[in-house]
Amino acid sequence: MLVSLPISELQPGMFVDSVCKQRSDAKIKIKSRGMVRDKAIIAQLLSKGVLELKIDFSQSEIEVPEKYRPQPKPEEKAEPKIKLSSSKPVKPTVKEKSLEQEFAKASQQFDQHSQQLKNLYGELTIGAKLDVSLLNQVSNDIVDSVLRNSNAMAILSRLKDKDGYNWRHMINCTILMSVFAKYLGIKSEQIQQLALGAMLHDVGHTKLPQGLINKTENLNEFEFKALKKHVVQSLGLVKGEAGISNLIMDMILNHHERIDGSGYPRGLSGTKISKPARMMAIVDVYDAMTSERPHQSGEEPIHALRYLLANKHQFDAQLVQKFIKCLGVHPVGTIVRLTNDRLALVLEGNKQSPMKPKVKVFYNTKHKHHITGKDLDLHALEDEIKVVASVRPSDYELNLSRLLRSHLLV
Repeated sequence: MLVSLPISELQPGMFVDSVCKQRSDAKIKIKSRGMVRDKAIIAQLLSKGVLELKIDFSQSEIEVPEKYRPQPKPEEKAEPKIKLSSSKPVKPTVKEKSLEQEFAKASQQFDQHSQQLKNLYGELTIGAKLDVSLLNQVSNDIVDSVLRNSNAMAILSRLKDKDGYNWRHMINCTILMSVFAKYLGIKSEQIQQLALGAMLHDVGHTKLPQGLINKTENLNEFEFKALKKHVVQSLGLVKGEAGISNLIMDMILNHHERIDGSGYPRGLSGTKISKPARMMAIVDVYDAMTSERPHQSGEEPIHALRYLLANKHQFDAQLVQKFIKCLGVHPVGTIVRLTNDRLALVLEGNKQSPMKPKVKVFYNTKHKHHITGKDLDLHALEDEIKVVASVRPSDYELNLSRLLRSHLLV
């Protein structure tokens, strides 16, 4: 983000892109670019007659001063309106399909989207222009799939790739946001906006040093401060692009804000944070916690859900409750161990009884071998068979991708 400001407002940590104005009697014309490291440099510029400079905040070490941040028009100050309908279910414009019918197409699209976003992410890191039309197409494909069947793409979001977290996070958040918005009864046109916002929420990571993004240890205080700049970078990438609405800009800017005011970049609190941004905060943290990342192994979904539930001072408590009901205690795509010494893949949640999902049994843990897949509705079985715990695929040397395709592709 480029901002012109007077020399009196120049501070150490700002990156000078160019000099806009110098005194007419200045003997030397300043043309160089660079970081202002200390006040001595500011004094030097003053002595050379510099009056106004253009600052590139995407390369600066400090945030854009409040007075230079884009201000919404008066009619845009209220949070983006999303009409929720708990009494009337969503009426999708596409025909509903069974999980088996939708999974084949969803699986093919998921692989294609992953490759497209991997390529786009790499191109952005070396200075390419953001292709919003591609991301819009990818997010619309995901929304259409979710409207046909909520579970197919959601199951695929359980596939983890430590080396591909950066672009997988884009896809997974788009899937989770679409599923959540559909559950809340939001209209399909608004779901598409929310999905694109989720796709773009962290795109500014591409403009930070990738050594920082992919660091295998926890970030120190200085590194975390640098990481926070991805919000400004994201806004800079999308600003002025066709199809980028105020709702999307709001999600990008505010998804790290927290209900108690402890978030960033502006420390907003309570109702000052819009509903789309509060939804994005929940989805972002859930996927980050359950994903394999360079510096951490992914948590099981139930632990991430407990974290969100326990931190009601940071996350919208009502939305968290709805998010848990939407995904279920054991989300689709999770592998669970049952009381009959079997492993099963969760295929569908159960709104009446969240602890008793519909599953497909596929493995005998006692004899350690695969068995013929069999569908079970744990709710219909009452207390005959129960879920003991969720398990990691690696605990039983299972390839989740192969498992999903062998049991769900028809």
